[in-house]
Amino acid sequence: MEEHNQTRNSVTDSLYAYKVGLGAYTEKMPDLVHRFNEFTQTCFQEGTLNQKQKQLIALGISLYSQDEYCIIYHTKGCLDQGCTEEEILEVIGVTAAFGGGAALSQGVTLVQEAIKELGQQMH
Repeated sequence: MEEHNQTRNSVTDSLYAYKVGLGAYTEKMPDLVHRFNEFTQTCFQEGTLNQKQKQLIALGISLYSQDEYCIIYHTKGCLDQGCTEEEILEVIGVTAAFGGGAALSQGVTLVQEAIKELGQQMH
């Protein structure tokens, strides 16, 4: 149980650290961050692909690139868009087919930890 609480803190702490870091960066580079946010918001808008599908794709890319902050962020995005655990686990499998053990290791640890913590926060 203690390990689960440490995981919960690490996922929450990671999201908080990202927000704090981004806030500090935004103060120094407001135009750049504003333009980046506009670009990413446009990329994630409904289109031929819906937002749920786009979050699943983003999670797969995050796993493949081994970006822990993006893995957590897009796991949350998947949950926010109503993805099931099974859909997320399937993304892990597809990503592992391309990214091998490194992608699989992040999927079976960090993503599942984030699902547990962030899924509980949503209920």
